Amino acid sequence: MTKPFTIICPLDFSECSLNALEYATNLALNYQAKLILFHVINREDYLKLSPFDEKGTYQNDFLKEKLSQLHTAVFQQINGRIPEPEWSMREGEIVHEILTKSQEENADLIVIGTEGMNELRKNIVGSRASQVVEKAEMDVIVIPRKVFFKDPKKLIYATDYYEEDKLAVQKITTFARFFDAEIDIVHVTERQKLIDKTLHQVMIDELKPFVRYNKVNYLLKSFRDDLALGLENHLQIAKGDLLITLSKKKSFFERIFTESLSKKMAYFINKPLWVIKKF
Repeated sequence: MTKPFTIICPLDFSECSLNALEYATNLALNYQAKLILFHVINREDYLKLSPFDEKGTYQNDFLKEKLSQLHTAVFQQINGRIPEPEWSMREGEIVHEILTKSQEENADLIVIGTEGMNELRKNIVGSRASQVVEKAEMDVIVIPRKVFFKDPKKLIYATDYYEEDKLAVQKITTFARFFDAEIDIVHVTERQKLIDKTLHQVMIDELKPFVRYNKVNYLLKSFRDDLALGLENHLQIAKGDLLITLSKKKSFFERIFTESLSKKMAYFINKPLWVIKKF
């Protein structure tokens, strides 16, 4: 029996995680996926609010009720179009338990909320969402707090020309077909030399046999001062709905999200990020 595409959506019941659940549900419908709603009980935080409930009795009842309500809402939304979603919760360290659960389920995708890309870039190891991005073995889509699901019409795949691009674009085109979306494959460079144009043409020639989709643009962009700000500018001009990058080549990922600390990255707060990690 073929393993179903599996999506895990960690939830803490914040607005941010509920937006992530909306994304996860819509993606599950398109992928015909198994969807898992997952909550990690943080006893330490709860005790600060209710110091007399040391056993967490009321906390457990409250969380079960909240998860059950969300499960019911999602179940009604999917309306029998995919198998009934699963939900579970466990106590432990949040990032560790998310990663453990994802491995146990052999998940294909984690859809997680965050307060915004600025946080992700400034503190790549600090926030919980960014730790999941860094440590997960499977793909992660990060949903900012004020982003609500809509069918994406333009996907921006930023790359520095890697062999893995051939596999990545196949995943991206599968996603794009769900929404009849356009794809910009943006070959990013910090230089502006003739050799870059030559390499760009080589990349196009090598990628085209793997791209069986007619809404693809191949772009060469030189961002000499700041890769992140350059991508921000392209996202605005191209009206991109989703930024996609590989983390296999960590140096490129870090050049985008950790080296440039400009506060002008506010645009990324409004766009989801898909980090491809698994083929």
